[in-house]
Parts: sequence; structure tokens; C-alpha cells
Amino acid sequence: MVACTLTVACATAPPRPARSEFEDIPVPKGLVYQPEKSTIIESPKVKAALLLYRGRVEVESLTVAMRATLEANGWKHLSTTVAPKQKTTQVYEKEGSSLQARFWDGLWFTYAELTVSRILQPPK
Repeated sequence: MVACTLTVACATAPPRPARSEFEDIPVPKGLVYQPEKSTIIESPKVKAALLLYRGRVEVESLTVAMRATLEANGWKHLSTTVAPKQKTTQVYEKEGSSLQARFWDGLWFTYAELTVSRILQPPK
């Protein structure tokens, strides 16, 4: 019971600062960035990334926390799909940007995969 309470508390705690590439995508506490399994691509007009995080949190509380923090940062929730074995996908959009967030339980960790694309503004 104590472990469950701690897990839920981590997922609902205030989010950590976002990766500098995507400041408006805060990540809930309890998740650790996996740079070796992530990719960031930038061209003069578009920035895209697949960012992978893992932690020991419950998928249900993680999806709720992620939606709340994204909506607080101006992202519009478009859809949520829940598949068997705790796989959840959320889709968002925001001013020339799109975001797909996938969450699932692994053997030891819960994973959050954020796929984002953003049209960059030309310099003025």
C-alpha cells in the first residue's frame, strides 16, 4: 500500500522542467530521460523528436498527470486510445506542433514515448 501511494505521488507531483528542445512539454516527476533511445532532428524549418522516458510509476496516474501538464501548457487534447496490456496513446496539437504520447508498462519500468514535430518560425 505504501509503495502504491508513493508511486501515485510521484506521478502527480509537479512536473520537472522540460528538455530545452521542447520547453512546453513538461515531464512528470519519476521519469528519467533515456538519451540513448531518443532522437532529435532539426532542419531550418522543422524540429522533430522521439523522446523516451522511463520510471516506476503507474500508467494510469502517469497519463492523467501528463494530460494535465500538457493542457496547462496550451496543448489541445485530440484523442486517447487505450489498448490491451496498459498501452495508452494520447494525441495533442498546438500552434504548428503535434505531439503523440505513448505509455506502457515494461517488465521493470513504465515507459513514456513522446513523438513531437514543430514548425520553426523563421528569424525576424
